[in-house]
Amino acid sequence: MIVGHDPYSGAMRRWVAIVLVASFLMASASPNVSAQISQPDIVQEHWYHSYATLTLDVNAWADEHPEIVNLIVVGQTELGRNLWMLQISDWSTDDLKPDGTKKEVVYIDGGHHGNEHLGTELAFLTAEYYIEGWYDGEQDVIDVLSTTELHILIMLNADGNDFDTRWNVNQVDLNRNYDHYWNTCPTTQPGSGAFSESETLANSIYMNTVVPDADLYVTMHTGVWIMLYPWGKWPEQPSDWELFHFIRDDVNSNISEIPIRNANQGLYPNCGTSRDYGYGVMGYPTFTFETDDEQFLLGTVEALSERLDEELDVMKYLIDNVWYWRARLFVDSMMIGDSEVHLAVSNLGRASTTNATLAYVTEERTWLPVGVSPEKSPCEVEGLEFNYSSPGCGFGVNATNSTEAVLDFGDAPISSGDGHFHLFYQKRVIDASTWVSEPVNDSIIENGNGNNRSLSSPSVFLSIACVLLAAFGNKDRDIKKH
Repeated sequence: MIVGHDPYSGAMRRWVAIVLVASFLMASASPNVSAQISQPDIVQEHWYHSYATLTLDVNAWADEHPEIVNLIVVGQTELGRNLWMLQISDWSTDDLKPDGTKKEVVYIDGGHHGNEHLGTELAFLTAEYYIEGWYDGEQDVIDVLSTTELHILIMLNADGNDFDTRWNVNQVDLNRNYDHYWNTCPTTQPGSGAFSESETLANSIYMNTVVPDADLYVTMHTGVWIMLYPWGKWPEQPSDWELFHFIRDDVNSNISEIPIRNANQGLYPNCGTSRDYGYGVMGYPTFTFETDDEQFLLGTVEALSERLDEELDVMKYLIDNVWYWRARLFVDSMMIGDSEVHLAVSNLGRASTTNATLAYVTEERTWLPVGVSPEKSPCEVEGLEFNYSSPGCGFGVNATNSTEAVLDFGDAPISSGDGHFHLFYQKRVIDASTWVSEPVNDSIIENGNGNNRSLSSPSVFLSIACVLLAAFGNKDRDIKKH
């Protein structure tokens, strides 16, 4: 027996809800939603998922659409129910876009709180939109799935869902159980320690091992009609406030009037949340998507696809534009001399970066700028660290902006043509954000005499060096890290 919890109370509410909902099911089925694979529309549109019905639906999707749906189990709840993860993309090209670059990655989870059913249903409807859109040949969906991976865990707290309670079976609030300032805000039931619960531990492991470089993370809840971005612990705006404010203004101007605010100010102080863990530890741009405040019935008079239509439009906007939610640096021009490089760089993304530099990779080594005063303030310091803020070492580029920089490479053989230049930068301003190393297009590089360079394709060694260079900037991502 769980102290303070009656396992039959949720069941009783389910039967009450059956009586309430059954009286209008036949009259209010939506004719606009395509047929469900495993459940008829009249049930799907008006009845919130249980673990059993969700299991039927996600397995049917995987069976019917293996070309775009991978279904895996990423862990179990405390009572042993499977945590179903949908991986949705055009898998004919694996994790690559048609142009050979890596796909963008979107991570979505729902159902941290078992009785917040509309949040769980929004996660379900998001998956359904892209799966059925692919099946129906909708070009906008085909375009998204050819360039983007969707990873969707619809129901994290399956035990709490079936008991119709906020908590998991241990009476822990799963959205206070993450290792980002765990238990440092006034809160209830954060657990015995960060990741003490199997559900949150499994979710964090998936973040760290499968989608560590996600370009967007949305966690779905129910309670107040609002979207929340970091931080929950502090009222101050997050490092990437420009990105969050752009999304807020664009959504409010063109799609929905839903409030979009800092979580601490928009709701109340909250710590140990998956949203702040996703941003503060993983470096994702993150949102908590709160649907409206119905939490007590287990069905809805209004069809779900109509009730959550506006919220789904917001999700489609975030997913369709995911390419822009990071810094996207491109070298517009570059001129090299004996030791100096003059370059002009544009940022096509909506996120800024403050840590960017240029690297020259040869078979022998990777060369980085030496700075304006290498004797007094060298770029490279002890411990293989690099001082981007030292003059002549690195530069920053604001969102949708450009900059010019002059970098001195000292005695590096930059004019020899034996190596390749790479832009090395952080995707966002937040310290936890991913670093990338991207080759500079040789066709735009000019020598001091004005001639374009004509270099051979990178060798296998140089390709590996490029990957290692990106890893050079990454911080350890231990799941216990603050």
